[in-house]
Amino acid sequence: MSEKSVIIIGAGVAGLAAGCYARMNGYRATIFELHDLPGGLCTAWERRGYIFDGCIHYLFGSGEGQPFHAMWQELGAVQDRPMINHDEYQRITDGKDTLTVHTDPDLLQRHMLDLSPEDASLIGPFCDGIHQFTKFDMSAMYHKPRAIMNLLDYRDLGMAMLPYLMPVMKWSALSAGEFAKKFRNPFLRQAIPQIFSWDEAPVMMGMSLLAYMHTRNAGFPAGGSLEFARAIEKRFLDLGGEIKYKSQVEKILVENDRAVGVRLYNDEVHRADYVVSACDGRGTIFDMLDGAYLDRRIEKMYDGHMSTHSMMQVSLGVKRDLSHEPHWVTHLLKKPVLVAGEPRHEIGVKHYCFDKSLAPEGRSVIEVIVRSDYSYWQRIYGRRLYDTEQTQVSGIIVDHLEGWLPGIKKDIEFVDEATPLSYERYTGNWLGSTCGWLMTKETMPMLIKGVPKTLPRLGNFYMAGQWVEPGGSLPLAAASGKGAIQLICAKDGKKFVTSNP
Repeated sequence: MSEKSVIIIGAGVAGLAAGCYARMNGYRATIFELHDLPGGLCTAWERRGYIFDGCIHYLFGSGEGQPFHAMWQELGAVQDRPMINHDEYQRITDGKDTLTVHTDPDLLQRHMLDLSPEDASLIGPFCDGIHQFTKFDMSAMYHKPRAIMNLLDYRDLGMAMLPYLMPVMKWSALSAGEFAKKFRNPFLRQAIPQIFSWDEAPVMMGMSLLAYMHTRNAGFPAGGSLEFARAIEKRFLDLGGEIKYKSQVEKILVENDRAVGVRLYNDEVHRADYVVSACDGRGTIFDMLDGAYLDRRIEKMYDGHMSTHSMMQVSLGVKRDLSHEPHWVTHLLKKPVLVAGEPRHEIGVKHYCFDKSLAPEGRSVIEVIVRSDYSYWQRIYGRRLYDTEQTQVSGIIVDHLEGWLPGIKKDIEFVDEATPLSYERYTGNWLGSTCGWLMTKETMPMLIKGVPKTLPRLGNFYMAGQWVEPGGSLPLAAASGKGAIQLICAKDGKKFVTSNP
């Protein structure tokens, strides 16, 4: 009996994971990728000896024996790869006061109380919650897709979640901005949202991050994002999979309401028993499938009301060793500055000296990321103004850096700018989103309940990646690729298996 075949669209982490698990379970697997590199959004780029990382700030599953680590081992991503852990997540300063976000919740609590003893009633429960989440196995929600869970599976999930039910309900229903407004101290009211990256983020998201950083399960993989993705690519190829780069899928072929293959933009046709889309969700549903397999839930998801995360990244190569500086400082501005048409009240500055492989000796990579509206850049794309505006934004950033790191202007050897349209061109993601649906207290229930990985009335077709796992987390993307193959195995009546290299 010949092997059944699976076509996977997209060689990001979700697609690579789907390919690996497909091969582990005896399916022929071919990945079609529009770019010439693996990883999708999990990428980095080299400029004059500097490596500018475009993805990983921390990796859930970096700690041996901890949640998600076994999956990364199965995917060949963490073997012999040093993980770099931080005792400080970041510092947040207004030039007068500084909040040092210690990853140790006890240190963090003492420090916050020193800053604002009048907010003890908020600081205590917050740091206690971080302690509680250190034992929270988030990966328990991803052992098996909801669609194929039986009563015993639900029992086991319920038992795993039960001790955390109340804190999850409490802290996922409260946004960072709402939490910050409860503080009496004016500096902490400004600083607190920066711990969570955006005001709309559920407090639980930041608490879980700090909890996993404390347990050394949210480290930075040495070598950065692209090398991490290449390790999974190698695992897939070693398992006998095939990747066709520079091969963009135009249409998913359907016969009798079953996905049977794909047609590329060069008109090549490739057929398979199953199709897994691990690329842009909107492009998949409305372009590759012509919007033929919808329901009201899907239409509402993609009607534009849900938040996505578009951003601009300014990366600098500088001939200065910044290893003695805190690796991440967010500066709260006394006066907002207009960046790409939007007032910014803060600028976060990060350097990568903790990983010596990302810059020449004695030099440093600096990265600044700001949220930026896709439509702003889309309106000027294709005109000289687009390049001028990129240069203007990086110039604003550099002017501020000069005040915080005197003399840095003369040390800059290379400047690189990436806008939301850069991400759209590179990955095809709708609105240049870097994490699919933005993680907010409104989208948190989607994460907890799970988003269906199939489309109504369409057989032999599955979706994986950030558009079916809100928040854009790498372990969730990989877990969704794994889940797609679990669904295929269940349809074929096969026992799903995994193996370590």
